[in-house]
Amino acid sequence: MKRFIDCYIPTETCNFRCHYCYITQNRKFNNKILKLSHNPEFIAKALSKERLGGVCMINLCAGGETLLSEDVISLIKALLEEGHFVMVVTNGSLKKRFEEISKFPIDLLNHLFFKFSFHYMELKRMELLDTFVENVNKMKKSGASFTIEITPNDELEKYKTEIKEFSIKHFGALPHITIGRKDSEDIPPLTEHKFEDYIKIWKEFDSEMFNFKSEIFGVKRKEFCYAGEWSAYLNIETGVLTQCYCGSKICNIYENIDKKINFLAIGCNCQMPHCYNGHAFLTFGDIPELNTPTYDKLRDRKCTDGTTWLTKEMREFMQRKLVEYNEIYDEARKKKINNINKRKLLYIKVKRKIKEVINKK
Repeated sequence: MKRFIDCYIPTETCNFRCHYCYITQNRKFNNKILKLSHNPEFIAKALSKERLGGVCMINLCAGGETLLSEDVISLIKALLEEGHFVMVVTNGSLKKRFEEISKFPIDLLNHLFFKFSFHYMELKRMELLDTFVENVNKMKKSGASFTIEITPNDELEKYKTEIKEFSIKHFGALPHITIGRKDSEDIPPLTEHKFEDYIKIWKEFDSEMFNFKSEIFGVKRKEFCYAGEWSAYLNIETGVLTQCYCGSKICNIYENIDKKINFLAIGCNCQMPHCYNGHAFLTFGDIPELNTPTYDKLRDRKCTDGTTWLTKEMREFMQRKLVEYNEIYDEARKKKINNINKRKLLYIKVKRKIKEVINKK
């Protein structure tokens, strides 16, 4: 695993209306569904193994439901054909999309992973629980890997026993648990409980995902982080590649696609209050001195029939750390990179301030 590339799919609508969704909270739905500005083959070339330095883990996640866009299916296939491993975040409700994907060649499906967001209350309301189960099992039978993940919230507490029984029956194991947050605030989790009580309530699902996110939630990262070098954040529509959710622009991948990308680690300049997607960035190893579980531990489950959610090939790939395939910097280089980032951040702040002044006139 040379790099982890987290891709934003600018589809900002959904067939669900989960009350805890940050898009719903801020009324951001705009009925926009991604229509690729470049063909999938061009995008795959812009993200070629040669250009990125090797095989990468590429995550696709929309501002709404990722698979609403028909173009995403061809994009997934093109990235897999390029030789990368691909992860897709989805609510698991769109039967037609999974039928299309199940027809991919087995060698591609073995490199494909789905994060099925298990929106239990909404699935019940829309009478789509059977469809969700069918789609999950279709992907398992086809040879793809998956995980099932719940966003815990106070309204869902009364369904805990029901969810456990349903999950054991249909998926052979309990779902993993993430930690939702209030998008309008930097740190507070999506609950009215005290954090320690919230942890006790949902810890009974015995989820390594939940355990790890509980440990890092609200912890400001001050170490030297290789995000921007070992990982990056990409807007698939615009092509703009940035160091992470914060940080500066690295390049536009759609410009000069035969040109080498000059990656730049963010170092000790993270502007986020905490690494809220550290379950990926940190477990893949963007801060190599941190002792973290490997990513597969947070995603896999052993089922009652002895099978697992991850295939052998996917598990082995997810067990890898980015440090195994990248260079650790010496202190002099770290200092130089930190200084470069400080200048870039200052430039961004000044530019933003000037824009604010102009807009007020």
